[in-house]
Amino acid sequence: MSEFRAPADRKSLWVVRELGLPVIVRPCPSCRSTRHRPTGKFRVNASGKLLDVWLLIGCEQCGRTSKIPLYERVHVQALDHRRLLMFERNDPAMVRQLVMDTALAGRSGYQLDWTGTWALDTDMPFYDMEPLEVFVRFELPAPIRVVKLLMAGFGLSRSAVRGLVDSGRLRLPVDVDARVREDFSLFVG
Repeated sequence: MSEFRAPADRKSLWVVRELGLPVIVRPCPSCRSTRHRPTGKFRVNASGKLLDVWLLIGCEQCGRTSKIPLYERVHVQALDHRRLLMFERNDPAMVRQLVMDTALAGRSGYQLDWTGTWALDTDMPFYDMEPLEVFVRFELPAPIRVVKLLMAGFGLSRSAVRGLVDSGRLRLPVDVDARVREDFSLFVG
């Protein structure tokens, strides 16, 4: 009987846990800071049957409130009623969803800084890693380099992780330098 066991013999779950929302990076009109946090509020302005909806953000340095446009001059009936209620009630889930929306960031001309927004929880000891199938689950869609996840999960240096990949002992569904933000699995064997 062979000593090598299939990677599916042992399984481990890694969870990319949310520590906070990303920082919105754009210039403040009042000071030199470029870092903003969501205030947790929306502003809905009606002019007749037309609506404007903005996500409100605050400068980390001076506290000035700025707006990120979500809808401008949209007819009140064109906006889903449930969504409008979420804006009017400052729904935290809607704030979270929109702050992490990379398409909105691109349209509105700002970037997201994901530094310090995640931590990796693993259910395995660092010293015993093969053969093994690892499932990586994301609680938030932070774009994380695969090599950085592997370094944190296995407690290894960047060169050691690259050595495992180059030798074929670590099999990945994407390139080791790719950024991932969705669930995936990898094999060690």
